[in-house]
Amino acid sequence: MHKMFFSVALLTLGTGAFAQTKKPVAAKKAVAPAPLLKNSTDSLSYAIGVNVGTYFKKQGVEHLNYAALDKALADCFGEKPLTLSDEQAVMTIQQKLQEFMTKKANAVKEEGLKFLAENKKRPGVVELPDGLQYEVIRKGTGPMPVDTSVVKVNYTGYLLSGKKFDASADHGGPATFPLNRVIKGWTEGVKLMPVGSSYKFYIPSELAYGDRGAGNDIPGGSTLIFEVELLDIVAPGATPAPAAGQ
Repeated sequence: MHKMFFSVALLTLGTGAFAQTKKPVAAKKAVAPAPLLKNSTDSLSYAIGVNVGTYFKKQGVEHLNYAALDKALADCFGEKPLTLSDEQAVMTIQQKLQEFMTKKANAVKEEGLKFLAENKKRPGVVELPDGLQYEVIRKGTGPMPVDTSVVKVNYTGYLLSGKKFDASADHGGPATFPLNRVIKGWTEGVKLMPVGSSYKFYIPSELAYGDRGAGNDIPGGSTLIFEVELLDIVAPGATPAPAAGQ
């Protein structure tokens, strides 16, 4: 059945033999493969293969046993006894996809750790105990927010590759949000900024979106870079009460 997913061109090659006159024998023309999609059933079959194959390849699946895949499809459509029940099939897929996702996230995370280890050596870069790094681009003179403040900011976010994945300008202008409703790296970092400041943050995955990533643009395990300008504190929020004895 997997022949529906892959077509093989069969070429007829010339012998390459030479006549006694040493003039080359003309190469035979390649034989065109027979059309793969001859009817609507063929097209649907191939389309299903493209859809399923594309999805699972994006999830990290690199290899499949096509004979087993063909048998599963044939058994399902032929209403034959299944080697794995529906529940077992779902559990198998979930387990394997989790393994693939973890493997990919660990590789991305390792890249981030290497970057952060070198980045903290640069002049002007400060690393906090939990791994968050920042550098001051411009220091403002206004008040500083707390966890529960609502802030107004301009920002641009990048992957380590330099690819921009988000920016406030892409959404029509400055963004306003409660500081305790964003990723940990943002909450911790923006609290360091007086209004009027511009900082650059280097956020390890544990303080960002972790192994799960975010959408199609932020892979699991990603270290993120943000350029943030704190424009205003829209609502100051409640200042945490001091601990007993302070």
